[in-house]
Amino acid sequence: MSTPDPAQVPIPKAHSAQGRSISKLLLIAGGSTLIYALLAMLMGVLPGFALSNIPPGPGVEPLTPLQAEGREVYVANGCSYCHTQQVRPLAQDKIFGRPSAPGDFAYQTPELLGSERTGPDLTNIGVRQPSEVWQYIHLYNPRAVVAESVMPSFDWMFNVVDIAPPGVTTVPVPKPFAPANGVVVPSRQAQALLAYLQSLKQPKLPSPAGQPIDMATAAAPASNAPTTRAAAPAEPATVASNAAQGAALFVSHCAACHQASGEGMAGVFPPLKGNAVVNDADPTQHIQVVLHGLSGANVGGVVYGSAMPPFADALSDAEVAAIINHERMSWGNHGAPVTTKQVAGAREKKK
Repeated sequence: MSTPDPAQVPIPKAHSAQGRSISKLLLIAGGSTLIYALLAMLMGVLPGFALSNIPPGPGVEPLTPLQAEGREVYVANGCSYCHTQQVRPLAQDKIFGRPSAPGDFAYQTPELLGSERTGPDLTNIGVRQPSEVWQYIHLYNPRAVVAESVMPSFDWMFNVVDIAPPGVTTVPVPKPFAPANGVVVPSRQAQALLAYLQSLKQPKLPSPAGQPIDMATAAAPASNAPTTRAAAPAEPATVASNAAQGAALFVSHCAACHQASGEGMAGVFPPLKGNAVVNDADPTQHIQVVLHGLSGANVGGVVYGSAMPPFADALSDAEVAAIINHERMSWGNHGAPVTTKQVAGAREKKK
């Protein structure tokens, strides 16, 4: 009996169809994997290499050991779930600082950009709220300084002791939120977290002409005309800005410490309501304080140790005038209004 030639033996149709199906599956799987790999290279790997070669921006410095420790505390407690660290080039982001630049993140790996703003952006919090006292109180119980805050309390980062150890400053928690006995002092974790928060400062970016870019101007949307001080429109001597603008600026820059009521916090932040400087017919000191900050203020015989930040770099002359006029015309105050020209003059004298 002769053996049939294998080449002439017919292949069953079922086997042939199965082989074609496997080939198609391999083609689909291989093609999908190739497309995924190409997209990963184009969208992840190559941009990563490019960004890793971006030098630090002017004034951007690496974190100190304590600040780096605080960054770990920040991450471990999920702070980036509710706070961003990226300022967009949008009008609504102007209050947080200038738009973020790639060089700002040279020493922040991985970047803690965040995607939710349940709480405010923290990119420039070291400039916007440099007060150690405020930050500690806010960590201990956020509602002590911001009544409507939904941030959880981090009171477990603090210790309650009968007497503060030498060299350790107590946290002046307002009475309604303070423990019944003892004083509050920050733990190592709280000190590290504070150091990290205070390190979050945006340095000025150099302009093409080599001069620093004004933060208020840089943060303005591109569709608006430049808000340079030299180009500020003339205004009547009795009016610096509208009341709505002053009220909004006060809420975003001042109310956290001085409170919306203008009454401040007893022994911690001075009141503006009935404040002699705010009601003084001569606004010079009031303007200087808003522009250049103040520490150790004596108000009504009470010395306030917490520092007020300067707003000269963060706000334009018109914005400073708007805030001052809001303070001088609210809560029963009767100080004379100021003009943008007066603010510009005070700014120039300090240079």
